[in-house]
Amino acid sequence: MEPLQHYWPIRDNSKCTSLKFAVEWGNNNTHKAQAIGEAASKFIHEDLSMEYVYDYMFHLLNEYAKLQKFKPTIPQGAVEYCPETMACSEQGIGRKFMEDSMVKSPSDSYPCTIPPPYDPSTLQGILHRKDSLTKQVELWEDEYWRNKH
Repeated sequence: MEPLQHYWPIRDNSKCTSLKFAVEWGNNNTHKAQAIGEAASKFIHEDLSMEYVYDYMFHLLNEYAKLQKFKPTIPQGAVEYCPETMACSEQGIGRKFMEDSMVKSPSDSYPCTIPPPYDPSTLQGILHRKDSLTKQVELWEDEYWRNKH
């Protein structure tokens, strides 16, 4: 995902003022803001696969497990839920997403073994572009707050 194409970058160290500027920008640039939202929605529906989400979750949980200093146990009285039980109570698009994300058969590949879609120089270019676009937004934000006071 790219800033200004799929999302509006927000500063980690100044979320409130960054969000206020983002809202102001969106209100003053409704067509551009709408285009960003539509591109993000299109990306999610066409380019984001649950398989990739599960690979990420698998990696994340394995790394988290390495940090634990205790052995997890199942609490007494815990109830096991199967995916079908959870999906049955849903309706509409929520149900569709749950059904699409259900594991129906074993995977034919190991988790986190998907080859990167970019060669190193292409990836560097993408990361540089993302960084440049984020810095551009930060410059606009800084200018906005300077002119506001």
